[in-house]
Amino acid sequence: MAQGQVKESVRMALETLRANKLRSGLTILGIVIGVTSVIAISSVINGVNNRVSDFVSSLGSNVFWVFHLPFGVFKPTTEQLTRKKLTLDDVLALRKLPHVVAADGGKQYVKNQQFRVGDASVKYNGKKVGGTLLQGDTSQIADTRDLTMLQGRMFTDGEDQRHAKVVVLGHDTWDQLFGDENAIGKEITVETNVYTVIGVLDKFKSPFGGGKNPSDNACYFPLGTFENMHPEDKDMWVAVKFDNQANKPLVEEEIRELLRVRRHVKVEAPDNFEIFGPDSLARLWDQLSSGLFLFMLAVSSVGLMVGGVGVMNIMLVSVTERTREIGIRKALGATKRTILTQFTTEAVTLCALGGVLGALVGAIITWIVYFLPIGLPATVSVVWVTVGITVACTIGLVFGIYPAWKAANLDPIEALRYE
Repeated sequence: MAQGQVKESVRMALETLRANKLRSGLTILGIVIGVTSVIAISSVINGVNNRVSDFVSSLGSNVFWVFHLPFGVFKPTTEQLTRKKLTLDDVLALRKLPHVVAADGGKQYVKNQQFRVGDASVKYNGKKVGGTLLQGDTSQIADTRDLTMLQGRMFTDGEDQRHAKVVVLGHDTWDQLFGDENAIGKEITVETNVYTVIGVLDKFKSPFGGGKNPSDNACYFPLGTFENMHPEDKDMWVAVKFDNQANKPLVEEEIRELLRVRRHVKVEAPDNFEIFGPDSLARLWDQLSSGLFLFMLAVSSVGLMVGGVGVMNIMLVSVTERTREIGIRKALGATKRTILTQFTTEAVTLCALGGVLGALVGAIITWIVYFLPIGLPATVSVVWVTVGITVACTIGLVFGIYPAWKAANLDPIEALRYE
């Protein structure tokens, strides 16, 4: 088909849109919804993927976490629930491994064990902060987590051993209690006891961008002090930092061998503990984002299919309305191929317009989400914009073939007699 004929087909498609604005708008609505879903959801996934990648990188590459339950499992099995908990003696033993730089054992007191939501109240001078997470650690927490202090210092081994009533505040806890005031040396009330503030932590990086990070509303105590507060909490997380990334496989095997011996695991039995690193967070997010991706495909597919059926319907109506025009064109020498290409081009143009509108709406939604205070770092992907518009054009091609074929095969004599 000549370039001039293509332009003419596109012009006629746009004139059809102008002549039947409401009908055409409703026809391509499904296409718009489908492409909008693709752009909006893929933008959120793309932005969060970048943020999670940065967050995982900030945790460091040479650290392992050890726990008695698998990472990311919300419904542990009976065997997993009956596993022996890790202890401080395990932490002290891990520190003696040749490539281990530091090892920390930590416990948390939270309201909801599944979602790790704090439930304690912290008070100072008439001010109160609720929903605070309480955590106890050894003095090596600063070495395993690379903490940044805004004020003061972390607690020492001596303070841990004598169960000193000292506390390090998370950024948001300090901010709500003290504002810009120096908190060092001040006494705060946590639950029913009084503790002296010796340090304030800087904000932690969040994998999902802005908004409040629950880890910033926290109080950190020496492990012995925490165990006096909540002796019922037995679950201990162990963080192990090693010297060199090149030694990662060796260190993991040394940790596994040491813990199997200490926990009296038989040779043929599987581990009754779990070892994982920052890459485990990335794998967990990949699984979650795969589910979101499938949801995106399902929503967009329904919209695109509905839009495709609508385009086929309007094109069949168009063929019926223009039967005499088709007969005249055939009588003047237009071939079946010319008519077929003309109507197919109109269908593709119709869907392409829906695709462009969907991409614009999706970009606007992404822009709105980006500036909302919920902290989702949505980023428009040029690749997905291209994919969305391309799929829309493909829908026009697929669903426009039958109406175009019907138009191309009209008998010119019968078409000229059509009223």
